[in-house]
Amino acid sequence: MVYRALYRVINRDELLSYGDVGAKELLLDLVVSGLEAVNPYNAVRDALAVRDNVVSIYGREVRVSGKVYVLGLGKASCSMARAVEDVLGDLVEEGFVVTKYGYRMELERIRVLEAGHPIPDENSFRAGVEALELVERVGVNDLLIVLISGGGSSLMVYPANDIGLEDLVRTYDLLVRSGASIHEINVVRRHLSRVKGGGLVRHCRGRIISLIVSDVVGDRLEDIASGPTSADPTTFHDAHRILRYYGLWDKVPDTVRKYILKGLRGEVPETLKKLPSRVRNYIVASNEIACKTIYQKALRRGLNPYILTTTLEGEAKDAALAIGSIIQEIYRYNRPFTRPALLIAGGETTVTVPEEHGLGGPNQEFALSVTRKISGLRGTAVLAIDTDGTDGPTDAAGGLVDSYTLDRLREEGIDVVDVLRRHDSYNALKRVSSLVFTGPTMTNVNSLYLMAIL
Repeated sequence: MVYRALYRVINRDELLSYGDVGAKELLLDLVVSGLEAVNPYNAVRDALAVRDNVVSIYGREVRVSGKVYVLGLGKASCSMARAVEDVLGDLVEEGFVVTKYGYRMELERIRVLEAGHPIPDENSFRAGVEALELVERVGVNDLLIVLISGGGSSLMVYPANDIGLEDLVRTYDLLVRSGASIHEINVVRRHLSRVKGGGLVRHCRGRIISLIVSDVVGDRLEDIASGPTSADPTTFHDAHRILRYYGLWDKVPDTVRKYILKGLRGEVPETLKKLPSRVRNYIVASNEIACKTIYQKALRRGLNPYILTTTLEGEAKDAALAIGSIIQEIYRYNRPFTRPALLIAGGETTVTVPEEHGLGGPNQEFALSVTRKISGLRGTAVLAIDTDGTDGPTDAAGGLVDSYTLDRLREEGIDVVDVLRRHDSYNALKRVSSLVFTGPTMTNVNSLYLMAIL
């Protein structure tokens, strides 16, 4: 059985109503193929099998004389859990998953809870409590299957001693707005949690198999959902340094500062530094897989495709200018690549926002910023989307722009530089029919950036 999610761009006709229609249509077709390649249901089905009550992961047997439990966290956790139910059936003794609001699927044997993202809420805390209670019921002869995907850091929280949920939420909010990379944000998150940074491993007596949909640059296990079943190479000193570097040390709540200071003095335990042999982690879907699939599809359509990177990082508007400069070089001089070219990139850009700001996300800022570089380059289009279907705190997945977009913005009286300064890319792109809407995709493997130069 293959489960096909309905990957589509809801407002496709609107996006193709003007401008470089051929280039934009190409990008929309290719990005859908990339999303299909990282369908979390199929990824888990391909990895997991059972025969005569013996569970195997990619053909490697895991003999279990006890019960099988399932715990899931992240935006793709329901799709992954449905695959586990379909493969293991009655072998599943009990399960619990938490996902983002609007991403719920009804499951047969596994309970589902929706919670807040990107900022945790009361349900996120409830998820942390329920997860720990389930993990502690796993016996030495039992197997715990953990399904991890992007968003898990916010969807399941259990603050360390003396830190309340409100203080944790305040800290998360400050970090998200600071311009810190997801790696740096997760270093702090892990050191304020009972369940992250290998915390679940410490509370589980049985064997653990984690199936992971990666949404972080470089697929670092400790960063995916803040590594609940992974060893953590970072320390309290790293968390302290990051908060100071971004000017947050004096802004975070007192309880957070006091707890980190206790960590610096060795008065509270560090995160898990060595993974026991009873724990195994497997990445089943990633940004690289999506990019490689798009590359192959583009080859078959007669294009010259190039994967620039799967580790794109940095301030979104600045990364866009760098990519835009490459587009200009290809368009004008056929170097370093020749037309018709398709540039492919994956990664996670960031946006540094002040207390007062507009509405948007990093992919929308990327799309808006790159219009300054591709204006007038007929047959050129750029698509930037978050693969989970929600870019930042918005209902849009990202933006699709072309060589006509900047002129349309100017006709609407929109100053791109001013909009980027105010971080209001959503409303600017909306005015010129350049927002991309997919709805929840039930997967999450970082952002994708596709650039067609035809």
